[in-house]
Amino acid sequence: MISQSTIAKVFETARVEEVIGDFVQLKKAGSNFKGLSPFSDERTPSFMVSPVKQIWKDFSSGKGGNAVTFLMEHEHFTYPEAIKYLAKKYNIEIEETEQTDEQKEQANARESLYLVNTFANEYFQKILHKTEKGQAIGLSYFKERGFTNETIKKFNLGYSLDEWQAFTDEALEKGYQLEFLEKTGLTIVKEDRKFDRFKGRVMFPIHSMSGRVLGFGGRILGNDKKAAKYLNSPESDIYHKSKILYGIYFAKQSIAKEDNCYLVEGYTDVIQLYQRGLKNVVASSGTALTPEQIRLVNRLTKNITVLFDGDAAGIRASIRGIDLILEQGMNVKVCTFPEGEDPDSFAKNNTLEELTLYLESNAKDFIQFKASLLVKEANNDPIKKAETIREIVNSIAKIPDQIKKEIYIQECSKIMDISEDVLFSTLAQIDKKTFQEANKNFKKEQKAFDVIRQKEQPRPKVDVQYELERKIIEILLLYGNTTEEFEDLVLKENEATGDLELEPVSHRAKVFEKVYLDLQEDEMQFTNEMFKNLYYTLIDTLHRDEDFSTRTFMNSLDQSLANEVTSILMDDEKYSLHKWDTKNIITKEKKHTIAQLVNQTILSLRCFLIDKKVEEYQSESQNGNADNKAILEDVKDYLGLKMLLSRKLGKVIGS
Repeated sequence: MISQSTIAKVFETARVEEVIGDFVQLKKAGSNFKGLSPFSDERTPSFMVSPVKQIWKDFSSGKGGNAVTFLMEHEHFTYPEAIKYLAKKYNIEIEETEQTDEQKEQANARESLYLVNTFANEYFQKILHKTEKGQAIGLSYFKERGFTNETIKKFNLGYSLDEWQAFTDEALEKGYQLEFLEKTGLTIVKEDRKFDRFKGRVMFPIHSMSGRVLGFGGRILGNDKKAAKYLNSPESDIYHKSKILYGIYFAKQSIAKEDNCYLVEGYTDVIQLYQRGLKNVVASSGTALTPEQIRLVNRLTKNITVLFDGDAAGIRASIRGIDLILEQGMNVKVCTFPEGEDPDSFAKNNTLEELTLYLESNAKDFIQFKASLLVKEANNDPIKKAETIREIVNSIAKIPDQIKKEIYIQECSKIMDISEDVLFSTLAQIDKKTFQEANKNFKKEQKAFDVIRQKEQPRPKVDVQYELERKIIEILLLYGNTTEEFEDLVLKENEATGDLELEPVSHRAKVFEKVYLDLQEDEMQFTNEMFKNLYYTLIDTLHRDEDFSTRTFMNSLDQSLANEVTSILMDDEKYSLHKWDTKNIITKEKKHTIAQLVNQTILSLRCFLIDKKVEEYQSESQNGNADNKAILEDVKDYLGLKMLLSRKLGKVIGS
């Protein structure tokens, strides 16, 4: 187990904006940062990070928390893994206490898959660097590709011996279970036989965005024509090839910094370009590009440059991925290398300056590239040319931004020598057809829904007490230790008339003391268990700690309470997502009226509880369970008190 001193140091050192910035492109938004949600598919930012509060909130999914919570949600880390990740990031030495056998057994199946992959990654590297066969076969291959020792170690490249079960035997000897060796695909089990999937291959580990090994790609070195040249790990609970890009872990910071991502096809393309100095590069690993992969990049940048080999057939087959990128609202450029060259060979044979200059000079906007490619194929055939134009307009139709659509139509008109009117008409037909299909599907769904909707559904009732209790927690979190001038209301009898009156009395106090004393005086209890726990924990912490901070407080809570605190603290931040200030809608800052806010909330809760009490009395009266006359007197007193409180409440609201 990790020591408490290490955990405390990690929480003290880690900056939530830096941690999340490794995974999501964040942009300044006032005192906060905003970005696209990494948990849902969206084009308008709903993800907020508060450096001051050291918390984050995703308004699209409802998730939120601190740096550790983010890693647990995004990378599916366990709590200890998240702490270790942050310790490594901030160069904090980890102190650990001995784990019990029971604690070791509690590691879940998913974690076991990660552990097996970690062992395999280290094993393949050891074979590559420390054995004669590894050096003679695997290391020699990488050296022939032009990879340096530094690059080989950087990408954790390895080698699997050309033996049937060398890896499996060592893994079993080290105590790893065959069940998880099989689930990761590292070992193939057939009846009573077991053998290594990657036998005789050089190994390319595939990392998640955070650097965990999800799976492997293996390249065969022999001349066996029956065997696949490249072999990937099969799908598992931790490896989904359609949702990961090779090299994203090494490239993420450069992608965000350069505001551009180079997309290639193979492992060696990524490694060679990275080694040459072009670090913002990832690969789809030979699979067809998927929306999930594009969204990984979209969180870091809006710009993708697709790099194709000089092979025309390969280009035509891969160009379909461009439409997917356009659908995600991203900007696409395309660059092809001279015939016979690919990103790997071109990077190997040119300096960084030459490579960069070539990419800058030859990267074309997708419309120019697609038009030039298809025009060549049309070969002056008018029918083929018409098909080419329609195909280009089909691509433009996928762009969600209307302004971009118009600009691309104008560009297409110039390149293809055809009037803009015809192109806009064609675009309108495509858009109309797309809309009709979408509307048709929508109507089908509505028709099915109508059967249910014929009955008028009751409107959801606002839980007033829930909202007021939540507001009290918010006040304590934000202003608990603040000292304010309060105007208390003391109930007194008018000597002349005998009526009850509220007399204002001013005094200074800390907010948490004021809230606590008011609730105690009226014997008001929280009905929501979560708020009740938070309330007493907050009061106790504020009483003991004069230097109370929400960051330290959150770190002491369990996950469910921490999530609730995040939601409460970040509620106001969603206003900045909509840029209300640019629309001359100014949201009132509570810090200017803290005393009023406290009084308003407590008074509202008092009025609400009086209403509940009156309802209880009325119910007793109707059921004949008590003396009606006594009940009516009590009701009258409560209603009189409510009237006095309401007047005061109106004054608070109006001020």
